[in-house]
Amino acid sequence: MSLTLTPLPGIPLIRPGDNLADILLASLNEAAIALLNGDVLVLAQKIVSKAEGRLVNLANVTPSRQARKLATRSKKDPRLCELILGESCAILRVRPGTIIAEHRLGFVCANAGIDHSNVQGESGNPEDWVLLLPQDPDRSAAELRQRLEAASQKRLGVLIIDTHGRAWRLGALGTTIGLSGLPGLVDERGWEDLFGYRLKITTVAAADELAAAASLIMGQAAEGRPAIHVRGFPYPLREGTLQELIRPRERDLFR
Repeated sequence: MSLTLTPLPGIPLIRPGDNLADILLASLNEAAIALLNGDVLVLAQKIVSKAEGRLVNLANVTPSRQARKLATRSKKDPRLCELILGESCAILRVRPGTIIAEHRLGFVCANAGIDHSNVQGESGNPEDWVLLLPQDPDRSAAELRQRLEAASQKRLGVLIIDTHGRAWRLGALGTTIGLSGLPGLVDERGWEDLFGYRLKITTVAAADELAAAASLIMGQAAEGRPAIHVRGFPYPLREGTLQELIRPRERDLFR
């Protein structure tokens, strides 16, 4: 078994309204990659968010009283705090320089996933432009998959990823925020190990494992590799959603 991850070439700087499916198909053609059944496309959330127009200029944001309070505690721009509040179900931890939020999609991350790196608006102060996560990453993945499958006539998976920190380890890594056509979790309970012992509690976050591998190739700075073609994903493709990967609040020991 082999797993091959190939960064797609020639992805331009994405702008609101761009057709990502057409851009990805052109890049696949440039790389001489013909899609096969079982292939997966892994996309950095930034290109999806940009295509969907999720850019926000802080100059157009008026902070609420709650946002100003959060800004005082976090030492962050109150306008950014207003956006974080709007994207969050709850603010879990605050200290100067850090806001940990439960995003409205259910996962826990810094700043509700709002980012400034590799973000540029059309006008005004470049420092005022930030990027929100896609409104519905599962839907974004499903729509892209539908277009790619229609063009290729192949059964595919699409994964949208972001970089998140973890409660129990240092450093950020690629994490799934939306998926279509592949499993989020693989339940291995009942599988036999090398000695015939049947696994009792093992479930594998297969989508997150693939997200981490793809993120390693994408990089975090000026690499310009926001789309990865994957061949050899070791589990059967099926319908999947982000909710498979979200730990229920009552089972979250870190909250």
